Amino acid sequence: MTSNSLSFEIGWFDSLGAKSASVLVKTPDVKVFIDPGIAIMHPSFPAPRKVKIELYKKGYMKIVELASRADIVIITHYHYDHFTDFTPIIYEGKTIFAKNPNEYINESQRKRALKFFENFYSYFGGVKLKDVMHEAEAKDYPLPIDDIKIAYSKSFGDYDERRRELLRKGEEAFLKLANKWSCWKRIPEVDFKNVKLRFAENREVKFGNTTIRLTKLLLLGIEYSKLGWVYGVIIEYKDTKVMHTSDVNGPIIEDYADLIVKENPDILFLDGPPTYILGYTMNVTNFKRAVENAIRIIESSDRLKLVIYDHHLPREPKYMERTQEVWMKGEKAGIKILTAAEYLGEKPTVIQYSNRKVEEK
Repeated sequence: MTSNSLSFEIGWFDSLGAKSASVLVKTPDVKVFIDPGIAIMHPSFPAPRKVKIELYKKGYMKIVELASRADIVIITHYHYDHFTDFTPIIYEGKTIFAKNPNEYINESQRKRALKFFENFYSYFGGVKLKDVMHEAEAKDYPLPIDDIKIAYSKSFGDYDERRRELLRKGEEAFLKLANKWSCWKRIPEVDFKNVKLRFAENREVKFGNTTIRLTKLLLLGIEYSKLGWVYGVIIEYKDTKVMHTSDVNGPIIEDYADLIVKENPDILFLDGPPTYILGYTMNVTNFKRAVENAIRIIESSDRLKLVIYDHHLPREPKYMERTQEVWMKGEKAGIKILTAAEYLGEKPTVIQYSNRKVEEK
């Protein structure tokens, strides 16, 4: 899609049959690849294991091909469907804007980041990461709940008591984690001969008429999510704006919907609620929040033209039925809401293979 000399190319998304949210955004000034990662679909996804592996490989090659053409590569967090460890051609000759691996990160992502940067420093700098890490830095970390006042103030009726218990446990877990951040040695930003590394949240950079803004840190899902933090990406060229939400799951948190509304993009890459785990690790209350927030984004916009509503969603065949209000609101508002597969003129993989299973029966 091209708008006013801003364009994008889909790397890979879940609707194409492997977990990813990767896209190349291009302006006359700069090419930006967002989230060069991919992962194989979960066991319950209705396609044979062999097909899942083939789609993963196909998506990986597409990501490598597009990322190799970029000037900037953005890593919003260290889940394998958002970054690739370690493919030098993806990062070589680029400026890398990556999620800060030293704080506001859970332990599993910290381990992944350490492995990634060990390879990164060795390959591009010929040095061992452990030899250049900075000493630990004791800091006070504000509670995440302080930054999501709209969500915190909401009442959810019968769920409120359970929610208060979860918030209390979440705060305890956060404080323990924050103590660890103050003890960890710190991975530094660096300039090597053919690559630059910058930590990205709350950063703005300009290239000619193009502005790239990386948002404040956002919880991945619910309040005090154990999955960690991400940041969104906003790219503006003249009077056209693209926004990529990374992993906000809908968004579930009302303050993040408010952030998107205030940004008011022309093109929005919006990750949806993971309906494939509805009733398990995602409860009905938070699912309804995600749907309501997506609707509010659509209804509040006066410039939104296209929503790629994909990552997390098309991992089970009833995703559209379960989020039908969002699609209907988009149609009523004259806004195109499509999965990445549909944008490319294809049928989402989950639908293709669920239909095959029905026919086989």
